[in-house]
This record gives sequence, structure tokens and C-alpha cells, in this order.
Amino acid sequence: MSWWLRHIGWWPPLFGTGIKVTRLDKDLRTIDVEMPLRPWNRNYMGVQFGGSLFALTDPFYMIMLATNLGPEFVVWDKAASIRYKKPGLGRVRAEFRLTAERLEEVRMLLAAEGRTDVRFPVEVKDDAGGVVAEVERVIYCATKKAHKERKKMRGGGGG
Repeated sequence: MSWWLRHIGWWPPLFGTGIKVTRLDKDLRTIDVEMPLRPWNRNYMGVQFGGSLFALTDPFYMIMLATNLGPEFVVWDKAASIRYKKPGLGRVRAEFRLTAERLEEVRMLLAAEGRTDVRFPVEVKDDAGGVVAEVERVIYCATKKAHKERKKMRGGGGG
């Protein structure tokens, strides 16, 4: 695991909102994060700011897939959505799990089709286990060959 990944909690978008990585397994298949309620991540109503809740879920599945698939694949965040369920009144947490079965499913789709969009639901929970927000992360994965072909068809461009 790279130095950057071992110290991802110091990355300014996470550090600035108070997001802390509490578990980061070496195989990057399990990551847990939390965020306390602080003056700089409160909204007008005094609860967790929605943008901070969203940031709590941001880079993890993309990093997990990119690392576990390897350098022969292109992996990008493609889309995300959030549904707020109740106010975040204190510390919130999220867990990210990339099972061997899910990874194999992605590999099979890539072998068959060259690219795929992988959807991951994430629940942001409070200390009592109540769901504060439901987030869906969509990660674009492709073989380098399929990605290049897609870029040609689209006239260049990124992800």
C-alpha cells in the first residue's frame, strides 16, 4: 500500500471536514470512516452539513476498485446520489466492503464487455446505528483497450 493511501486521512478534503479513517485493511477491501459533528461541518440548523456527509463516502470505492483490479484497468468515479433520512446530530460513520464475490463479478463483466458501471450503496449511520443518509456511488471500470475505443468514439475527452 502506498504512503498516500496509508495517510489518506490527511488529504485536505477529508481532513478539512473532520473525516477520519478508522479502518484501512492492507488489501483495500475494507475501509471504515467516521466524522464527528464540529463547528466547521455543521449546517445552518446545527446538524451535519450535507456536503460533508457526501464527502464521507467519496473516494473510497473508486480507490478500492482501482487498487484491487490493478493498473491494466481504468477506474473513475462516474456518479453519485444521496438521500437524507434524518439529521446527523453527532458522529456519523460509513463502512465500505469490497467482497471477493463482488470483485469477481466486476472482473467477469470486464472480461465479457470491456467496461461496466459498478454501483455501491453506502449507509451513513449515527452512533445509535440509525441511517442518516443513503448514498449510491457509481464507479466506471474498463479495460484500457475498451476505454481507448470509447474515447475515440466520443472524440477524446476523459472518463
